[in-house]
Amino acid sequence: MATDLEALGRAVKVAQYRHHRAMDARLSTVGTTLVQWDALRAIGRAPGASAHDLALTTFQSDQSFGTLATRLVAQGLIDRVPGRGRRIEHHLTDAGRAMLAAGATVADGMLAQSFAPLTEPERATLLDLLGRLSPDA
Repeated sequence: MATDLEALGRAVKVAQYRHHRAMDARLSTVGTTLVQWDALRAIGRAPGASAHDLALTTFQSDQSFGTLATRLVAQGLIDRVPGRGRRIEHHLTDAGRAMLAAGATVADGMLAQSFAPLTEPERATLLDLLGRLSPDA
């Protein structure tokens, strides 16, 4: 019997939606959102990255990431400094590193709870299968 691919796609989307809503709610307890925390995480992983590279990493348009970065600067969480040519580099401030760490603690707990119904081998299989769908990720 063939798998209903539409149902499979919807199941992935529902899991992602529920996961994001839960993460957003929990991150609000430390004063951030999933979108903001994801940007801080991306900058923390690639200090000096351009807005374009960070937009790609965080699944946003260049314009959306630019707007987000402006808000993060206003909150004192990141600095934007001129790089080579027209490039603007992004760096975490001390406050940004603290927010990233606080968010990581929340995210770790939420992720553990989110994936608790799966055994460790099932988690590994799921990661492998999703990796095959997005080999460049």
